[in-house]
Amino acid sequence: MIYPLLFAGIYLSHVTLLRLPYFWDEAGYYVPAALDFFRTGTLIPFTTVTNAHPPLPSILMASWWHIARFVPSATRTLVVMVSAAALLGVFRMARLLAGTAVAATTVLLTAAFSIWFAQSTLAHADIFAAALTLWGLSFYFESLVRTSPTRNAIWAATLFALAALAKETAIVTPVALAGWELVTGARARKVRWTWVSVLAFPLLPLIAWYLYHLHKTGYMFGNPEFVRYNATATLDAKRVALSFYHRILHLVVHMNMWVATVLTTGALLLTPYAPERTQRIAKPAMTAIAVVLLANLLEFSVLGGALLTRYLLPCFPLLLLLYVSLWRHHFRQWWLLAAISFGGFVAAITVNPPYAFAPEDNLTYRDFVMLHQQAINIITQRYPQATVLTAWPAWTELMHPDLGYVKHPLKVAPIQNFSVEEVQAAARHPEKYDTALIFSTKYEPAAGRLNLGRPLEGEATRYFDFHRDLLPAEAAAVLHGEVVWQAQRNGEWAAVIRFPRAVDAAIAAPEKSKHL
Repeated sequence: MIYPLLFAGIYLSHVTLLRLPYFWDEAGYYVPAALDFFRTGTLIPFTTVTNAHPPLPSILMASWWHIARFVPSATRTLVVMVSAAALLGVFRMARLLAGTAVAATTVLLTAAFSIWFAQSTLAHADIFAAALTLWGLSFYFESLVRTSPTRNAIWAATLFALAALAKETAIVTPVALAGWELVTGARARKVRWTWVSVLAFPLLPLIAWYLYHLHKTGYMFGNPEFVRYNATATLDAKRVALSFYHRILHLVVHMNMWVATVLTTGALLLTPYAPERTQRIAKPAMTAIAVVLLANLLEFSVLGGALLTRYLLPCFPLLLLLYVSLWRHHFRQWWLLAAISFGGFVAAITVNPPYAFAPEDNLTYRDFVMLHQQAINIITQRYPQATVLTAWPAWTELMHPDLGYVKHPLKVAPIQNFSVEEVQAAARHPEKYDTALIFSTKYEPAAGRLNLGRPLEGEATRYFDFHRDLLPAEAAAVLHGEVVWQAQRNGEWAAVIRFPRAVDAAIAAPEKSKHL
């Protein structure tokens, strides 16, 4: 009875987003990989980079397309279904640990949190892995607070294994819990070997996938550049420390999560008002939640070239569960704290914070997509034979009609980004393009406005590929062209620059996305 309500709520709150063309890593990897499986049955994508991501999202999307057709609205409806299933898992877990009132509040806050809200229609592997992980955790936590049947162990092993086959990084949760079971069991001189085995089992299908990928491609973990960007190049002590700092901010501060964090800190200063009337989270379950949060923070401080917050997607409902449980235990009018947090989360969906962030953390991604639609429409209508200088993911949008931006592929001249160095390098080869599509690759506060991230820009440039995009007029001056169209939406912008000259143009093979 609850699932249809969750689905309807998410679907209706996202209905204006369902027909948007594909965005960022959807366009760069996940949708092309699923299309390869949809059309040929191959688990190894060949129209995009082979980066060894497990195939479950491709299998699920392709299966759904056979039922609902390959259109963006169908794909996004599937993601809404997955998001609703994840929230149902949150409800089951929270009700088991802290009661129905806490469970309902946790689900509402999770759904309204801008990062979860945005990811609820984006076909990234993270939402699939989060849903399966949260359901697996619900069965594991049940074993900590009551005697659970054997089938719960089977369910947990299956769900955690599927989560790892949706996104390889999801393996950290069951492995961390297996390690914690061994530590606590050794202290109590009574190890729960059944659950250690259950939590270690997901390693087997993940290893099998990597061996299959090695057999088919010659690379176990994906192409060398992907591995370098997301793993080996990140193994620097200072970078790991900075990344851990950013991950903590992402978890407890980012997108108005600071509101809930501050309220929780204040509530903890109060004496519990009626401890006998509230159901507290059992200490073993609370410790296990802390283990999961810490394990994910550490994992994504070491792995991942980009500091994308969606990597922490299953952690946000766990943190909110702890917060809401503490509110209810320490404050009689705890629902006021929930209402204030809910208001802050809803505001963050459309109101941008005073620092740079990825568009996919709130509805800035919608502005990004709509600006790209407008810019590409200008190019296809006015300059259908153009060779377009642009950066990823726009070159993917221009070259692949399946993504929803063009009806016929256009020629592109790719560059890495719109930093002054890249644009100056492109200016030295004007014969390669006659049009340019430039755009903001991330949200940044406008010049002269408060920017809390400015003190760390130097370190971000060195370790996290941070760069400043040239503005349209600046890029046009460097490239010796004319801005023929530009627009902006809520801090995002895009522009078309034209170079009226004859060129000998050729299609270039662009470098693919490096994101994990």
